[in-house]
Amino acid sequence: MSFTVCFIGAGSIGFTRTLLRDLLSIPEFRDMRVHFTDINQHNLDMVTQLCQRDLDVNGLPIRIVATTDRQQALTGARYIFNVVRIGGIEAFQSDIDVPLTYGVDQCVGDTLCAGGIMYGQRGIAALREFCADIKAVAEPNALLLNYANPMAMMTWAAHAFGVRCVGLCHGVQGGHSQIANALGLPKAEVDIVCAGINHQTWFVKVSHKGKDLTGEVLPAFERDAEKMKTEKVRIDVMRRFGYYSTESNGHLSEYLAWYRKRPEEIHRWIDLGCWINGETGGYLRVTTEGRNWFETDFPNWLAEPAWEVAKHNRSEEHGSWILEGLETGRVYRGHFNVVNGSCITNLPADAIVEVPGYVDRNGFNIPPVGDLPWGCAAICQQSINVQRLAVKAALSGDDTLLRQAFLLDPLTGAVCDPPAIWQMVDEMLVAHEPWLPQYAKAIAAAKARLAQGKSVSTIATQGAARLATKTVEVMAQDAAAARRNAGEADKAKERVAAAH
Repeated sequence: MSFTVCFIGAGSIGFTRTLLRDLLSIPEFRDMRVHFTDINQHNLDMVTQLCQRDLDVNGLPIRIVATTDRQQALTGARYIFNVVRIGGIEAFQSDIDVPLTYGVDQCVGDTLCAGGIMYGQRGIAALREFCADIKAVAEPNALLLNYANPMAMMTWAAHAFGVRCVGLCHGVQGGHSQIANALGLPKAEVDIVCAGINHQTWFVKVSHKGKDLTGEVLPAFERDAEKMKTEKVRIDVMRRFGYYSTESNGHLSEYLAWYRKRPEEIHRWIDLGCWINGETGGYLRVTTEGRNWFETDFPNWLAEPAWEVAKHNRSEEHGSWILEGLETGRVYRGHFNVVNGSCITNLPADAIVEVPGYVDRNGFNIPPVGDLPWGCAAICQQSINVQRLAVKAALSGDDTLLRQAFLLDPLTGAVCDPPAIWQMVDEMLVAHEPWLPQYAKAIAAAKARLAQGKSVSTIATQGAARLATKTVEVMAQDAAAARRNAGEADKAKERVAAAH
């Protein structure tokens, strides 16, 4: 089969190398064309060298076309993987550090809360250009497979730009593994129905060989000493709302109003054994460490054996399985982020929902889910309100809508009053000016206000549970762990492995 796959943001080592290996484990795809593009020539060169060596050692005749010219890379593409982090570590640092001075203590900051909202503003500004290029030079009806966060906002915006898009995440697979492990059953024997919105998807049905075990999930977690330590927020939410949520303890804690609003109480709900359990700025730390290590250790990566392209090495990331279904007709069942329509009947039709579906040569088939449990739906609805305002703000450059999104965000609103939020948004707009062309007028006005002095006092804090970013020298003491962190798309795998 001959078609072109393009990776935007290909300098992302974790996703790019893993997804490419997955695709090439499909025998029919050995003749596909692979295009990489990134705005960072250095990162692009490093990842291309590694991936091309994987291809060469495995005897695959593909030559990667790597270019900083996005239109060139997208020309003729049938499938486009979006794996970008707009603004890189610099902007990510502001996503965490500016809200922290107002008392908003985030673990991840890439989906909701103050950091996630601003990440969406940057991402959607860039996505507008990506989608224009896709419509101009890619294959007609090309499919955008979006891995970039904030998942729901980015996927929502892609549809607004008129590009066929599905959002992909590995959260369901991780939660599925946890549930099977807690129940003491092989994952392959545990069937699930999981539905909601990305990072707030709910395991509404769990069964084993036809027996409904949904009611057994909470007791199973409460018997597991490790999970009672590492998943305190998720277990507490399950006790109160009845169902397990896909997202990690640290993620979930920042999506809700209850667990991180008072610094002195945060340690009650988190665990510092792994960043994903709730560490302040934890994802920023491990991302920074991973990038620094990759830069330093790259010659050793090249000296190591190439990755084996084989069926047994294929990951659970949805991307390759979707393309296999679309191109070969082999049916794949997964969980996808799509426009709701009438799938989840008690969530808005225009929202992006994460739901079960099937893929084959005829495309995506999304069966109806019906109503979510009403408490779960209410939590999702809170987030959808924020997402809708944030998307509309990013599309229009209307900073009033942006400020309203901040006001309605559960954790930001629990911590800050309206004047503080207005000033915080001013600071974040100015900090992210290089990536926010749609806010030129609003940024000029924000600069003028800030020049007159801050009317709301801020605090100097490292947060309730922040750990120092490791230097390359410290990471070198456990080089194997540093390399795993740098190379993984899912940087919570260490936690999942420890729980097993």
